Amino acid sequence: MDSKIIVSGMRPTGKIHLGNFFGALNNWLNLQNTHNCYFFVADLHALTTASDATENLTQNTLDMVVTWLASGLNPEKCTIFVQSHVPEVSELNTLLAMITPLGWLLRNPTYKEQLVEIFKKKYAGRLGDDKTAAEKLSMLTEKELSEIASFGFLGYPVLMATDILIHKATYVPVGQDQSAHLEITREIARRFNEQFNTDVLVEPKALFTKVPKVTGLDGRKMSKSYGNTIEVGEDIEVLRKKVMSMFTDPNKKRAADPANPEGCTVFTFHKLYNPGFEKRCQECRTGALGCVACKKELFEYMRPSFEDFNAKKQELLKNKTYLDKILKEGAEKARASAAKTLAEVKKAIRIY
Repeated sequence: MDSKIIVSGMRPTGKIHLGNFFGALNNWLNLQNTHNCYFFVADLHALTTASDATENLTQNTLDMVVTWLASGLNPEKCTIFVQSHVPEVSELNTLLAMITPLGWLLRNPTYKEQLVEIFKKKYAGRLGDDKTAAEKLSMLTEKELSEIASFGFLGYPVLMATDILIHKATYVPVGQDQSAHLEITREIARRFNEQFNTDVLVEPKALFTKVPKVTGLDGRKMSKSYGNTIEVGEDIEVLRKKVMSMFTDPNKKRAADPANPEGCTVFTFHKLYNPGFEKRCQECRTGALGCVACKKELFEYMRPSFEDFNAKKQELLKNKTYLDKILKEGAEKARASAAKTLAEVKKAIRIY
């Protein structure tokens, strides 16, 4: 196994859908075989945008861990833990917050974008969709901003950096369009090391991963906010209905009409599940198969993996003792790693 360290996490804000699976989890399954991996449920991160909606947090956390295990994550090959079970994270987060300039956080583009999204959820219809995030923010009153912009929300990048730096991650798996999100972690590590004349914190590098395009049922990006998702553990009959409701090429009026597979949602899933998708592509272009038949064929390709996953998930849910054991042992491993870094940081700061 490679000695390089990987750190990555997911927020337990709902059930994992196929966009999450192919965007991150599927990559984790490969990385656990080649790297020293720390995978965590980011429950503290979930509070930064939904501190007033924690009624499902415990269940979402458990469901996330079960989904990871049923998908193939192996606790003997990687460290699986819950973020809040490692209190060293919160302590290091406080220390790193002390040296992080406020300007870095205020300039973070994600801060503005997510502020707008939070506001839209609270005040549906208040903001239009024809303006930039900065323009929308300028429309908010000081009172409205104060109600949604919490200290923890503003400091989200510091907590993210803490998760990575506390285990001295050498790589963080990201998509090609996400490397900028990692840069603030590198800047915080660099600033700390320079300020305290040390090399305690490791500047992580981006591990670029190829993420297949996963569209939602309506052709847009798969997202819970759009209501167009397919969950990893979808009920088989629900899966069938969702597949049959997928958008297809609007120019194909009749079954025998030729179509453009590149503009068809069904085809994007054939690429993920059908090993003969290139043949399917050609048949689509020539009109050899109608959309209904194409959808039925796609469902049959998807069905086995969903049935296998659901069977494994049900077995795991029967054994909460086993799940608790995995999280307990994972937290112990994560705490051992975190405590070592925290001690080095405190020594560098000269905290007695």
